[in-house]
Order: sequence, then structure tokens, then C-alpha cells
Amino acid sequence: MRLRSQTSVMALVLASFVAGTAASAADLSIVSGAVGRDIDELRKHLDMFEAETGISVDIVTMPASTTDQFGQYRLWLSAENPDIDVYRVDVIWAPQLSAHFVDLSEHAADVVDDHFPAIIQSQTVDGRLVALPMFTDAPALYYRSDLLEKHGFEPPATWVELTETAKAIQDAERAEGHDRIWGFVWQGAAYEGLTVNALEWVASNGGGQIVEPDGEISINNENAAEIIDLAATWPGNISPPGVLGYREEEARGVWQVGDAVFMRNWPYAYALSQSDDSAVQDLFDITPLPTGPSGDQNAAGLGGWNLAVSEYSPNKEAAIELVKYLASYEIQKDRAIETTRLPTLPALYEDEDVLAAQPVIGEWLPIFQEAVPRPSAPTKANYNQVSQEFWTAVHATLSGNGDAATNLTQLERNLMRIRRAGW
Repeated sequence: MRLRSQTSVMALVLASFVAGTAASAADLSIVSGAVGRDIDELRKHLDMFEAETGISVDIVTMPASTTDQFGQYRLWLSAENPDIDVYRVDVIWAPQLSAHFVDLSEHAADVVDDHFPAIIQSQTVDGRLVALPMFTDAPALYYRSDLLEKHGFEPPATWVELTETAKAIQDAERAEGHDRIWGFVWQGAAYEGLTVNALEWVASNGGGQIVEPDGEISINNENAAEIIDLAATWPGNISPPGVLGYREEEARGVWQVGDAVFMRNWPYAYALSQSDDSAVQDLFDITPLPTGPSGDQNAAGLGGWNLAVSEYSPNKEAAIELVKYLASYEIQKDRAIETTRLPTLPALYEDEDVLAAQPVIGEWLPIFQEAVPRPSAPTKANYNQVSQEFWTAVHATLSGNGDAATNLTQLERNLMRIRRAGW
């Protein structure tokens, strides 16, 4: 199918102006969390939308924590709040919030086939397309190519190799006077980000997906325990003790000032790490996340953000056009070039401008295509409770409060209790 251009999207909005529809008088609001330059980039695109349509759009900003965002979204939507027109939503939220969002199936029928089918499917609940893709996400292992070359190491293929390489380079650099350097930074705080990190460890070690697609609770197994126990050796050893409070930006902060050998993070951190004020500019590269000692899978957690229109918006028609605009080819292209956010349009992975400006986008495609989804589909409205139980058990293990086998046994009991009435 031929991709719709930004111009054709805007033609629909301008037609609404002529027809005197709600779009002509609409002032919209969009709510969004952010990491890195997300809000600045969103504001730039909204300014473009405003200049072409005359429709003003305000941003309601949220905390970076997706856990906090979801809690606030659920409160607003349950109260049928009319003040928010468009929600930027995590890929996992569709099954839980779908009843509150407009079905975009007919409105986006002319563009929906341009996106990766799996992403569209993830945002389709009971036949209703409840959100249109904005960008997709899959993390990678960032590594200091200069330090690996200096000390004679290759990028690690396994988590065991990462542990050993990180420790060796960390100790060697400290012996040379770089006292603040750590081997590996990641997201260890007790929040949704730890669920994604730990799912990557477990899946890479043949330990399953916490809850399998058929609803089976699978997390209490030896492979899962093995890799979580390995991760528990990192804080204070190759990772700062404070990593147990890190989210994405805390990890990036340590990495970008040059105080880490390895970092696990999302694509947005690449462009920022290459900025002129970055201590690691041109000194790093990426590679797929490692496999576990008992597994053979590079398991990046599937992320991504989408755009949904509130059922309680008084300006649905204009809000739908805003969503289509922000999901369009031209805007996704600009977002990929400026912030290395991964497009949801396959054609952009072959776009010469994108690949010239950000060659790493092409490297990220196979990582994204093999990404592991969180178990939001099988657990449905119970996902957030399942995730919280998982990250709590993992965080306890990382903090030294029981070994993984003990904590996963208790986790299994807790999940069985949640499932008692069915997912």
C-alpha cells in the first residue's frame, strides 16, 4: 500500500476547517510521559501541526515512571475526564484501557497497513483498534568500544561474559585512576522497567515469559532462578549499589558522563549519547542483549508508545487527525533522525535519509523483530498486578532478601491467587 504523506493527512484537517466541523474550533490536549528529549520533540511536532491547522495543542506532562503514568491515566479515564483528548500509551496498556478509547479502525483504515502488523495487532482489542503506533522500542546493550579495544575484549555474547568483562575493564580502569567507573548500568528500581529488564534475563536463559501466551504461570523454574541469582551479584560489584533505584535516565546519566563500560537502555539514549555534550560521543556502539548461561536467545523486551483518543474528548474529530499526524511517515521519519526512536513503518528502515543520518536504525531492526513481549495479552486487566508481583520478587532477590528460588516460589503462589478467578 502506498504510504500516505503528511500533506494528505493535513488535507483532511483543512477539509474539516472548510466544512465547519468541530476541528475548526478545537483546542486539544495530549498527555505524555517522557525520557530524554521526548517532550521537546513532541512540542516541535505539535507546533508544526498548529501552524498548518490553527488547532492549538497543549501538553500535559507526566512523570518518567510508566507505573506512575498508568495509575494517573486510569484515574482520569475512570472519572471520564473530558480535559484530555489524546493519551500517549505504553504498548502493554491496550487490554487494560481499551474501553475508554475511540475505535480507530475506520478512521485509520487508509494507513493502518503501512505499520508493522504485529504492532497493530498489539493495539487491537476485541476487533477495535484503540491506539495508532507512534514509535516502537527494543533495548540493546551499549558498550564502550574504545575501552573494549583498549583492554582486548569483544562485545559479550552471554550474561556471564558481560559480568566477567565488565569487572575486568572496571578494575583495570580504576587501577589507572578512573575511580568512578562502573562495569554495567541498567534499570533496577522497583517499577515496570525492572519487569522488562528481568524478563529479558529470564527469557534469554530459557526461563519463559513469566506467564505464557496460553495463561500458564511459568516463572518458577530453575533457569529463571539461575539468571536472577546471577543478576543479584551485580549491585556493588559491577554496578553501583544505587542501581537498585535506577530508571532509564539515571542509567544514562552515569553512562553519558563516561562512568560505565556497559549500559542496557532503549534507542532514545543513542542520539543523546552522540550529542556534543556527551563524554562518550563516537566512543561506543550497540549489540544485542546477551544470552543466559542455559539459554540461546537474545531477548530484548518489546516496548513502544502509541496514541489513543479518549472516548470522553469533546473534540474527537480533531484529536483523531492529530493522532494520524503524529503517527505519519514524515513525523516518524523526523523522530527517527532526531532522537533514534524506532519507526513503526517498515518503509522507514529503507529510507535513505534515515539511514544516512542514523545508520544504527538499520542495526536495530533485527533486535526489534525478535523482541519478547511482556505477558499483558494473557493476563489482560490483571497485568499491572502481575508485573508488580514480579518486579517485587526480583527486587527482593537483587537486594539480598532471599534467593531467587525462594522468591520465585512465593511469586508463583501470588500469581496463582491473582488467577484464581481466571485472567
